[in-house]
Amino acid sequence: MKSDVAELLVPAIRWQGAAGFAPELPRVERALAAGVGGFVVHGGTQDAVRTLTRDLRRKSRTPLLIAGDCERGAGQQFGGATGLPPLAALASLGDLDALRRAARLTAKEVRTIGVNWVLAPVCDLDLDPGNPIVGTRAFGNDPAATAALARTWIEACQSEGVLATAKHFPGHGRSGADSHLVLPRVDAGDDELREADIVPFRAAIEAGVAAFLTAHVAYPALDPSGAPATCSRDIIGGLLRTAMGFDSLVVTDALDMAGVLDGATEAEAAVMALVAGCDLLLAPADLDGTLAALNRAVDEHLLDAAMVQRSLRRRRKWAQWASSPDEFRKPSAADIAWGMQLTDRVIHLVRGSPPPVRAPIEVAVVDDDLDTPQPPSRGVLFESLRAAGVASRAVDGPTPGARSTFVIALYGEVRAGKGRSGYSSLALGQVADLSAAARAAGREAMVFQFGDPRFAWAIPGDLPVACAWGGEGGMQAAAARWLVLRRGL
Repeated sequence: MKSDVAELLVPAIRWQGAAGFAPELPRVERALAAGVGGFVVHGGTQDAVRTLTRDLRRKSRTPLLIAGDCERGAGQQFGGATGLPPLAALASLGDLDALRRAARLTAKEVRTIGVNWVLAPVCDLDLDPGNPIVGTRAFGNDPAATAALARTWIEACQSEGVLATAKHFPGHGRSGADSHLVLPRVDAGDDELREADIVPFRAAIEAGVAAFLTAHVAYPALDPSGAPATCSRDIIGGLLRTAMGFDSLVVTDALDMAGVLDGATEAEAAVMALVAGCDLLLAPADLDGTLAALNRAVDEHLLDAAMVQRSLRRRRKWAQWASSPDEFRKPSAADIAWGMQLTDRVIHLVRGSPPPVRAPIEVAVVDDDLDTPQPPSRGVLFESLRAAGVASRAVDGPTPGARSTFVIALYGEVRAGKGRSGYSSLALGQVADLSAAARAAGREAMVFQFGDPRFAWAIPGDLPVACAWGGEGGMQAAAARWLVLRRGL
């Protein structure tokens, strides 16, 4: 068993720009030699990921679980795949068939590149507008409605032979802090949590979800010790395993996050998570040190041998369940075209009436996400306009005397490590200055908001505001198509 405990590790492999996956390969080779049970892949083109996963499977001595964090479609992580709107945007359509088809498209696309496990859907309730890490990632704030939507997404994803994951148990929606940065604390009572936050997770179990992903959040009403749920026997072993009867995979959120490292080393947190009832350890930063700690814990009987064996059986069961990469149903051209149409459907006006769009469109970018890790490229908007034959240019402000349309592209959404919700005063000040400049120049102008529509109230001035929900490439392309359709109207 000592050698098998490595199967409970799921290290991350990260695409590194022009260098690709090459800098990661020595560490990947060590992980494969140790016998890890899977990987989570962040970034890369579809072709590069397909090559990577083929090599991983060829070299591994055990069937692998290969995960992708694809809440917004495969395009959220993998270049060339279809990007989809955030779950809140899909929920706003009130169309279960569209949600089902979105989940199936996500699963089909990841299967084509060798990924068999999606770390989605988010089952948290969006209960606090100030929450810096949930927001539009969640379906909404109603427990019953979220439960129904989560069930639909899970069943559709798993119908394509890809594992789905309900996260972040027992609910991250009330937290006022980002668990990437600190250990948040949720002070809601036991009854409140069970009657609201936990309801979507019960539905996930009923839907046969393959995995739960834990929250690095403390819930004193569920565990008075103040331990993060990831490391809590009361929450994982008592509530989830015993009271709720969940007997499939439980995976930690990433072990390099501050929320689980509050007062502990990564190795200590890893051992505590397995003792609490978790099965798999996601994205350990120190693979060698964490594995050594697990082996010591086995030798010293800190880890119960029977629990470790149950975790190994769960992992192997689901790795065998995931359909072979050669058995996938490829997404059709119609599927991909439909995904683009879906992004178009969620674009909507939140204030005023848009002006006629006249080229060459001038775009002033106000980016409230620049200080976050790896912000998405903002060039897709311009590339998509050019591809549609509409001239555009990036400007610092409206050109006096020009007759074309002036667009303020305001980017600001929930992002890991950002630590805040809504727009900063700096970004709002920039928008106010640009709006005033457009008015002074007599320019037809509007704001395109790439973020949560509920924060539109904070946008200064009286310019019309259209909402694209988020700033990833798929939503930028949809915003460009929206502008093109209004050209000359």
